[in-house]
Amino acid sequence: MLKAKILFVGPCESGKTVLANFLTESSDITEYSPTQGVRILEFENPHVTSNNKGTGCEFELWDCGGDAKFESCWPALMKDAHGVVIVFNADIPSHRKEMEMWYSCFVQQPSLQDTQCMLIAHHKPGSGDDKGSLSLSPPLNKLKLVHSNLEDDPEEIRMEFIKYLKSIINSMSESRDREEMSIMT
Repeated sequence: MLKAKILFVGPCESGKTVLANFLTESSDITEYSPTQGVRILEFENPHVTSNNKGTGCEFELWDCGGDAKFESCWPALMKDAHGVVIVFNADIPSHRKEMEMWYSCFVQQPSLQDTQCMLIAHHKPGSGDDKGSLSLSPPLNKLKLVHSNLEDDPEEIRMEFIKYLKSIINSMSESRDREEMSIMT
C-alpha cells in the first residue's frame, strides 16, 4: 500500500487547518488557534487508488504552522514529502507577497516538481469570492491554482484535492514501477 506525505504550508491565518480538517473529514474547529509546529492527519480516500490497480492508498497530511518561529523545523517537515499544498488567504495582500518564499522553501529547495505542488487561494466565509483578479508572478503562475470557499462551494475544493492526490499517487506508483524495472534488468 502506498503512503503519501502531503504538506499544507502557508502564512498564518490562511485557513490551512480548516481546509485540512474539511478535506480529511476530521473534526471541525470553530475557534481560531494557531497551529504550533505541525499537526499530522492520517486518512484514506476511497476515490484514490494506485495506478487503477485497486490498491488502496494512505495519506499523511501535515498541517504546518505558518509562523516564522517554526522555520528551523521546516527541513524536518520537508523530509520525504511527496507533495506540497500552499494555502493563502487571497484577501490579504501580504499573503500574496509571501507566496514565493513558501514556494522556494518547500518546493524548489527540496527539488520537488511543480506538478507536486498546488496553490489554494482560500476565501474565508463572508469575504466574497473574487476569483478573477488574482494574478501570480512567475514561477507561481505555472502552478495549479484552486480557489476554495467552504461556504459557497465546498465540493469543488474536495474534487480538486482528490485530483491532486491522484496525481501524487500516480507519480509515486510510476516511480516505484521504474525502480522495480531497474532492479530486474
